[in-house]
Amino acid sequence: MKIETWLLFCAAVFALSGTPGPNMLHVLTRSVSFGFRRSVAAMMGCLTAVVSVLIASAAGLAAILAAAPTLFEVLRYAGVAYLLYLGIKAWRAPAGNGPDASGLTPAMSLFALFRGGFLISISNPKLLLFAAAFLPQFIDRSAPQVPQFVILVTSFAVIETFWYMVYGVGGRGIARYLRRPSLNRVFNRVCGAIFVSFGLALLGARSH
Repeated sequence: MKIETWLLFCAAVFALSGTPGPNMLHVLTRSVSFGFRRSVAAMMGCLTAVVSVLIASAAGLAAILAAAPTLFEVLRYAGVAYLLYLGIKAWRAPAGNGPDASGLTPAMSLFALFRGGFLISISNPKLLLFAAAFLPQFIDRSAPQVPQFVILVTSFAVIETFWYMVYGVGGRGIARYLRRPSLNRVFNRVCGAIFVSFGLALLGARSH
């Protein structure tokens, strides 16, 4: 793989990963609610799902998903349902559910935070098809492909983690303002509306 190709890939991923989406919003809200350190578990859940999808794509599973539209639709509707659930839950969260004087809400286990991050990321089957279309564009067919996929997936993971950290720090920064019930209520409803919009966007997406 040429260095120019790798740099182009990194630039494209940097822009794509930094764009606000379900993963980044989830990291932001977890950081607001549980603090930056505990939100790392949610980040790792999101990252595990993303890397798993990239590896699955490299292994050719995206072709199976594309050839089985019924399976794709099942996964798509499951993703829609989960995003709508998160949106409604956030919208209906009481104003007192924001950070307390210590900046944290009641404890949630690290596994639960990890699981939530994993589910929000893995629930979007479009990620698999995107990876199948995106990664091959940067592969040199005349050279061994496995090492190239390893480089691309690793680079993607590093860049994705960087943006998780950025959004996590951002969540920590705004948490102190959300101790006011009125602002906490607005934040919950804005996040809820965004999650619902992501779900409706996924619902309206075509399977091809």
